[in-house]
Amino acid sequence: MHMDKDRISGTARDFAGRAESAIGSVAGDARTEAQGRLRETAGTAQNLYGQVKDAARDATDAAAGFAKETFKDTYAKSGDTFRDGSQALANSVQENPIGSLLIAGGIGFALALLMTRSPRRSPSRRRHYG
Repeated sequence: MHMDKDRISGTARDFAGRAESAIGSVAGDARTEAQGRLRETAGTAQNLYGQVKDAARDATDAAAGFAKETFKDTYAKSGDTFRDGSQALANSVQENPIGSLLIAGGIGFALALLMTRSPRRSPSRRRHYG
């Protein structure tokens, strides 16, 4: 299990803040005590952040492992299908480069029109009573 550097750093900062706060409290130095409490709070937050990152990484790893085991055959077949499709596309482009370029340009133009088109407004439903 990998421990995140934020957890280690946060724990050290938390410990140093507690020590500084205790020294300030014993010495009657309010400023040192306040700085210690601030450092302790920052360390706790950094430690929690590291814990969240670790949990997210562990959950992602577990989900990926589960999916890999569950869909092992599907992955293998989809990889072959993707490779076959990519090869067929490459062959088609080599056989007819101008046609492929025109098709790609047309698709790009259509997408640009769809993305820049203003949203449709519904017709006004005002009634004139006169």
